[in-house]
Amino acid sequence: MPTPSHTRNPFTSVETPAVGVEIQGLSKNFGRLEVLKDVSFSIEPGEIFVMMGPSGSGKSVLLKHIVGLETPTAGRVMVNGLDATTEAAREQVRMAMVFQAGALFNSLTVYDNLALYLREHQVADENGIKEKVMRALQILSLEQTAQKFPSDLSGGMKKRVAIARALVMEPQLLLYDEPTSELDPVMSATISEIIALLRDEYHVTSLVVTHDRDLALNIADRVGILMDSRLVFLGTPAELRHPSNEKVNSFLNPKIDLKNPRYKKLET
Repeated sequence: MPTPSHTRNPFTSVETPAVGVEIQGLSKNFGRLEVLKDVSFSIEPGEIFVMMGPSGSGKSVLLKHIVGLETPTAGRVMVNGLDATTEAAREQVRMAMVFQAGALFNSLTVYDNLALYLREHQVADENGIKEKVMRALQILSLEQTAQKFPSDLSGGMKKRVAIARALVMEPQLLLYDEPTSELDPVMSATISEIIALLRDEYHVTSLVVTHDRDLALNIADRVGILMDSRLVFLGTPAELRHPSNEKVNSFLNPKIDLKNPRYKKLET
């Protein structure tokens, strides 16, 4: 498992400390609904950690806790040794999110979508912003899209632009929410390659929430699986191929049974 001590900034080549994440007994309730129940695990600096689980198992809520958008009902989330809900964590740890639908602004060009954060936070003058934006687009082989609008792009290109937009923030921790959803198998493999290569090249710590089994098996250092709001599996891709937990095995390797279809068992 890779545990680099420093992250090399892709724009300046300056080395900055890599970050880890510690989830300690995390529980989250919304009223009477228990979304997360006593979840504990760690993400090592420079690791690709993949979190899987059925829809509604708490994966997106977990992401919101890590970026400090939710406050735990019990337990805590530590990012680089800092409580994720504190201002210190937001100021001292550079985190970026790649959203499931991309969350690109349709009224802005690709260039302006990437430049928006840099301008809002006055990271650099326009020349500096141009350098950072074009560098991020170059890393993702997207230079030709700079003056296009999101509506002009394919689904795979939109995903890559969303990753490039996160990259201009020079993150130490990069979070992906379903990065391969709605993509064909070839583009899903391409996005998986990008996630892995960004880690290998810049040692950014990555947390990927996904239903994509191939992504988990091929690029993850470790995989966690949430089911019924609890962490029911934590291990390597090799261990995931032959899980001892029958519910985990059924989730990863569902069998189609036309004589006893699942939809007749679903709650209405």
